[in-house]
This record gives sequence, C-alpha cells and structure tokens, in this order.
Amino acid sequence: MTIKIAYQGVAGAYSHIAAKTLFPNGEYLACDTFEQAMQLVRQKQASYAVIPVENSTAGRVSDVHFLLPQTGLFITGEFFLKIEHQLLGLPEAELKNIKTAYSHPQALAQSHEFLKANGIEPVSYIDTAKSCEYILSQGDETKACIASKLAGEMYGLKILAPDIQTMQNNTTRFLIMAEKEKIPEDDGGKFITSFIFKAKHIPAALYKALGGFATNGINLTKIESYLLGGKFVAAQFYVEIESHPSRKAFQNAFEELEYFSQSVRLLGTYPAHPYRDEK
Repeated sequence: MTIKIAYQGVAGAYSHIAAKTLFPNGEYLACDTFEQAMQLVRQKQASYAVIPVENSTAGRVSDVHFLLPQTGLFITGEFFLKIEHQLLGLPEAELKNIKTAYSHPQALAQSHEFLKANGIEPVSYIDTAKSCEYILSQGDETKACIASKLAGEMYGLKILAPDIQTMQNNTTRFLIMAEKEKIPEDDGGKFITSFIFKAKHIPAALYKALGGFATNGINLTKIESYLLGGKFVAAQFYVEIESHPSRKAFQNAFEELEYFSQSVRLLGTYPAHPYRDEK
C-alpha cells in the first residue's frame, strides 16, 4: 500500500522536495494551506503531513505554530532541508532586464541581499513553485520568480542566477505530523520532545514552571509564546526539549511543569535529526 503524504504547495515546492526525500515511494498530496494538509491526516486521507516550521535565515513559520495545538495531530519526526534558491525566468529572459521577482515571503526574505544588490523588487506570492506558474502565464521577460531547481525544470524556466540565498547554509526545518502518537523506544540517543502549556496566573509562574528542566539538567532548545483568544493576558507556550519521557529527569521536570501550569499537552517525542550535531 502506497503511503500518502500531504504538503502545502504544488509540485516542485520545497515541502514537496522534503516529502519526496522522507518518503521516496509515497503518493504526494498537494494542498493550498498548512491547515488543509493537516486536515487530510485527521480525515485519514493521508498518513503524514510534512510541514515547515522554521528557517535558519527567515525565522519561524508563524502560521504553523498557531495550528500545531489546534489540529490534534502528533509530531513523529523532524527533517532539515538545505534550501537553494534559484532566480528563474522565461527561456529568453536575461538577468540584467529583470525588474521584479515573485515568491513566497520566506523565500524573498532569504534572498533579500541578492535582490537588493541587483535592483530587483520583491513581490510576495502564495508559494515558490506557484510563482513559476505565474511567470509562465505573464510572458514578461522582466519578471522572474524564486524557487527550487526542481520547480524550474518542471515548468521549463531558465536559471538566471543560481543559489541566490543570502546564507549558504540556509536550511528549513520540517515536522512530520501523524494522527497517532508514536513514541520511539529510548535507546539512549538524543530525542526531542515537543509540548505546549499555559502557565498559571501567579507571580513567577513561567519561571517556576520551566525551572524543573534546569534543575534536572534538561536542555530547552526552543520556546515560543503566542497570545490566545485575541487577549494580551492569555499566553500559550510551545516548547522543545532534549529528553525522552521514559527518563527520570523528564518525569521530575514535568511534575514541576504541571504544578505551575493550567494545562500541558505533549505533541510528540522523536529522534533528533543528525543535522543538529553538524558544526
């Protein structure tokens, strides 16, 4: 049975490339939004959703952090993909004549120095690969797009400038989302556990809630906060730590966390990707 993987974008998008790398023999379901991709998993129309959460140059993908606690899905893995942006144009186009470049805001942010240096105006578009479709439909040699090499090949566009990302180690982190939690056995290796919590409304609650991780020697690799219900007093925190639920230090830390929190929800435990150890 072929595994179905949902992703946001169209064929040739970086999420599509990540999905193909993770599941080489899968069936890939293109979605207009992150929410739709996750919904396909909830509806059992896909086994997994491959979702970008942050980029080493442009930062977090904010929409995803709001969706993570709402979907009811679990994180079963992570993947780091090196992003190499190409400036693509019509076959007869020339770099010196390009006036505008269309792409997803993240891709534009990751290529801003090249665009500025060449006097090219960035224009936001819904998706990197879809911007290729737009360039083809316009037939304008002064318009270009920023997308992957694969997208350029698929849409028959010409590479006007290769690898235009500002940082050559430009990397996007993806999460693998599934309907059911799959906690791997603790083999003594490095694991990441993701969770969300809401601290109690008492003085120093956040400090006390997270203090247990420090006293138990657990490293926090990420903490993000965002407001709930449109109010400035209700905040929820997304946290990632290096630990496994079977470990005593983990259990002790979570006992303190739960004592000083209104609610805590585990989103998943999964092996740390080897990229984390690269220098």
